[in-house]
Amino acid sequence: MVVVEAGRRDAGRALAVVAGALALTLTGTAATHAGPERPDPRAAPAYWTGTWEAAASGTAAPLPGASVRNVVHTSAGGTAVRVRVSNRLGTLPLVLGAATVARQEPNAPRSANALRGTMRTLTFGGREKVTVPAGEDVVSDAVTLRVPAAANLLVSLHTPGDSGPATYHRDALRTGFVAMNGNRTADPGGGAYRATTGSWYYVTGVDVRRPQAERGAGAVVALGDSLTDGSGSTPNTDRRWPDRLAERLRALPAARRAGVLNAGVAGNRLLREGRGPSALARFDADVLSRTGVRTLIVLEGINDIKGTPEQTDPAALGAAYRELVRRAHARGIRVVGATLTPFGGHGSHTEARERVRRSVNRLIRTGGLFDAVADFDAVVRDPLRPERMRPAYDPGDHLHFNDAGMRALADSIDLDDLDLGR
Repeated sequence: MVVVEAGRRDAGRALAVVAGALALTLTGTAATHAGPERPDPRAAPAYWTGTWEAAASGTAAPLPGASVRNVVHTSAGGTAVRVRVSNRLGTLPLVLGAATVARQEPNAPRSANALRGTMRTLTFGGREKVTVPAGEDVVSDAVTLRVPAAANLLVSLHTPGDSGPATYHRDALRTGFVAMNGNRTADPGGGAYRATTGSWYYVTGVDVRRPQAERGAGAVVALGDSLTDGSGSTPNTDRRWPDRLAERLRALPAARRAGVLNAGVAGNRLLREGRGPSALARFDADVLSRTGVRTLIVLEGINDIKGTPEQTDPAALGAAYRELVRRAHARGIRVVGATLTPFGGHGSHTEARERVRRSVNRLIRTGGLFDAVADFDAVVRDPLRPERMRPAYDPGDHLHFNDAGMRALADSIDLDDLDLGR
């Protein structure tokens, strides 16, 4: 189906999300198709961490009376889940008539069918229906569901009426499904979901409950623009660089297998509103409010340099990086800064902008801004033409990265620079 962007909210509203989201985060029991969750007094202590994220990037036309089945890919597994629903950029209260979560039928990334026996009803404070105020998020009650790492979940949401502009993540690189008429959230089969979408509607996060043995790992957030969001990579394959980083982490001992949360937004800027609120404005909602975050990787700034109006002062970007680091450190989060990758050959590239990019990269490498540096520029640039990326990593637009380029970025990250516990 065609997704129509209906407008953007003032970036400053994103700063109000955290208090509302945290206040509404609920960890109690919840009704499911398998019966209510009851804690086992013999069970070992467990903890929660984020396994998936999609940052709100704007708004789309609402789908009154429809059910949307979002497909999301986990980075870490667990024994229970809870789901974050967002009306962060909406202008009216969002009324959800019903919501469910299930595992997708295996080996069928373009299927709306749920794996048999995994459909669960989501509740919010014990109620199946919830109203989310404009500018806020809510988090569902916990439901028991065994979720493997690197699995696809179906998060289905029904909007019975017109709740105004729908908060969404435009570029999912993942096929989702829409049933245009009625509440079909509990359908195990996908027959009613005859329309498709390339965006995620309303759902912006999934947490999993993990065993005590994995407590030290926490989560890593990747904050960025389209290079992190995955533009240029193959849809429906989960080959963005944060996906590949999650794959690397899953090979570690259990206590170090962090979840990886992708807070990339195509078109995003560090200092100004672009597509979605600026990185500074959305930082609390997309990083600090997430569950179990121990490390942040920042790859932001290229759209400030090449955008309109363009940022010509490297010191302004440096000051913004310092502010992000200050706010992260206040929460005990370690920050890794990534150098800005080359875009020579792209229509927006100029010699003046190239000089700014190189100056910013010198600041990232030598300015002591971050706890560690991931030198993405050094990994992907063409040795003969350092203003350009290597041809093997170029999907053709000279800005984004293909699957091989995404893998190269992720593989260059020193895992010892991440706070993964021991």
